[in-house]
Amino acid sequence: MSTIRDYSIPAVVQTTRPDTELATFAAGCFWSVELVFQRKDGVLQTQVGYTGGSKAEPTYKEVCAGSTRHAEAVRMEYNPNDISYTTLLTAFWNKHNPTQGNRQGNDMGSQYRSAIFYHSEEQKKLAEASKNKVQEDYEQPITTEILPAGIFYPAEAYHQRYLEKGGQCASKGCGDDIRCYG
Repeated sequence: MSTIRDYSIPAVVQTTRPDTELATFAAGCFWSVELVFQRKDGVLQTQVGYTGGSKAEPTYKEVCAGSTRHAEAVRMEYNPNDISYTTLLTAFWNKHNPTQGNRQGNDMGSQYRSAIFYHSEEQKKLAEASKNKVQEDYEQPITTEILPAGIFYPAEAYHQRYLEKGGQCASKGCGDDIRCYG
């Protein structure tokens, strides 16, 4: 018997228990970034969406047009007793090339920029320290923005868990290669 999954758009990811926290990262196309974090033990829920820009309630088409200044991002709820923010930062840095500015690979535009949106002063401190440490591995300057988390607008329902819906493994601990496609 197969499991039926509900892929409808979830409510905005928010902490649902007092022992959980939020993290928000932008590192290129949000489909593959989401799958990286879905696979992490301690990440309880993920949601893709738009943040860091100026337009309220942006659509995917508007974000891609470049006029909103929003980044494609993933917001997640996680249990810091099961996974540290530092471990999430490591996954973020390992997922993309943070020196590419407004692009990742063939995806170009400000919506694909690298950014860490912090939810606390402790996250800000850890993000800045990790950026300084990772910079040692690159000759080019890291362009990753470190900004306070603002309003997060969930992406359209068809973007949520997109690669999982396409058949890629989202199980905790899965190490399969991630294939991003449009």
